[in-house]
Amino acid sequence: MQRIGIIGVGEIGRALVDGLCDGVEEPPEIYLSPRGARTAAELAQRYPNDVQVCPDNQDVVNRSDVVILAVRPQDRAEALAGLRVGGDRVVVSVLTGVAISELRRTLGTDAPVVRAIPLPSARERRSVTVTCPSHPAVDDLFGGLGGTLPVTDEATLNTFQVLTGTLTTHYRYLATLADWAARQGIPAEGADRYIRGLFQGVGRALGDDTRSLQQLASDHETPKGLNERLRTTWFDPANAEALTKALDALLADLK
Repeated sequence: MQRIGIIGVGEIGRALVDGLCDGVEEPPEIYLSPRGARTAAELAQRYPNDVQVCPDNQDVVNRSDVVILAVRPQDRAEALAGLRVGGDRVVVSVLTGVAISELRRTLGTDAPVVRAIPLPSARERRSVTVTCPSHPAVDDLFGGLGGTLPVTDEATLNTFQVLTGTLTTHYRYLATLADWAARQGIPAEGADRYIRGLFQGVGRALGDDTRSLQQLASDHETPKGLNERLRTTWFDPANAEALTKALDALLADLK
């Protein structure tokens, strides 16, 4: 198994460690940076035979075959300053909007550099991870966490990156539904429980890849039924256009 280092242990770093270790018979060796000290310590305690917290970022690089950069983009200068990465390593960047060329200049390395978009569902090994460019070690790593979707250029990867920006909007949409139900007199706990169950069912339906997304939408509507009425009155063409423009603006910021 590869030795994997993670610099920056936030939500994605935690998800990767859980996915690689939890219930796995032969997990890889994982080395964590001291950034995100509390989370790193918790993971080392949870997986004492597989996860170690290193004293600094250079030690993470020295011990690892694959180095995952998972710091916030605005913290990259501080986190990567002076880091020496040999050509025998593979660097995986999950930094949003940071081009491979910039990382090469910052690190001053000829090591392979791959951008990737792992999702929090990596902890359940259900993340379809977009990678650019394809690399055997990286595709193997993320293949075990739900599969990879290699793309040939960073412009395409940026489009996928924009899609990840819709996650919290979805959660806020669900929270708005719960708030509305509470105003109708439904106890908050009951509204929360029902909405979670409702949309977990949607998640299971999405697992049926024999039907397109458009087909799934049609299959869940009846003429003049509640779903069709809400879609045509609230998610109307103007609403859809506003969403498209917001996505376009996000993509423009990544170019």
